[in-house]
Amino acid sequence: MPGYVGRFAPSPSGPLHLGSLVAALGSFLDAKRHQGRWLLRIEDIDPPREVPGASDAILRTLDAFGLHWDGAVRYQSACHDHYRERLAFLASNGLSYRCACTRKQLKAQGLHQRELCQCPATAEAAALRFKNDDPQSQFTDRRLGQITVPAAFACEDFIIHRKDGLFAYQLAVVSDDIDQGITQIVRGADLLDATVWQLQLYRAFGAQQVGYLHLPLVMDEDGQKLSKQNHAAPIDDANPIPALSAALGYLGLKSRDDSSVEALLKDAIMQWSWLDDSQPAQARV
Repeated sequence: MPGYVGRFAPSPSGPLHLGSLVAALGSFLDAKRHQGRWLLRIEDIDPPREVPGASDAILRTLDAFGLHWDGAVRYQSACHDHYRERLAFLASNGLSYRCACTRKQLKAQGLHQRELCQCPATAEAAALRFKNDDPQSQFTDRRLGQITVPAAFACEDFIIHRKDGLFAYQLAVVSDDIDQGITQIVRGADLLDATVWQLQLYRAFGAQQVGYLHLPLVMDEDGQKLSKQNHAAPIDDANPIPALSAALGYLGLKSRDDSSVEALLKDAIMQWSWLDDSQPAQARV
């Protein structure tokens, strides 16, 4: 993969846990195995969900686990002008519209939500939705092969600017990935379905689409995804070997308990070769 550029993009809503470490580690290993760059982006565009000090804590944790990023950290809170430019581009090309309806109100049979929207176009507390006229329901994942997303989801006119004035995740993440020249995205499988929306934005902006690899999720004892919302325990910066070994195990990689962080990562980068594109999809983890 010549010119490989990958990234890890956590939100500062709390410290990193084992699930987020698996995502960070997978994206790091994929970038390093392909002799590429691994960028770090802090997705701080949702202040109500942010925890004071979480951004700095994430940087300290990644450093303690040997996951050293290339270049300067990008903060979404400093990119609002870029997002406004993207919104203006979509509006000037007739690819967005105002809508004050909730997703629940619009949940019904039909290809496009705006056909169901009954709110006035001048509604004050309105969101901006993307006009999804040519929906895409399929894409190829490097690990899972061809993915088909349910049509009802793929066809949705998804939100790109929220009622509360905040920029929506779908718009910000695609804008950042384009601006940073990202070529490969390695992340958790909880974002699998939303990929088709993001591909629509790539197409709308006339940008070259990226490659995707979605990793298995780390689940708790109740079968729920480990997350900050579910109060997942933070990983220990002072003793990274146990959590790093566990994360490698979730990725199907072997580790030596007596190794250093540097040795574990070096071995893992070499093991990652079996996940390369030359391998058949069914052979991947």
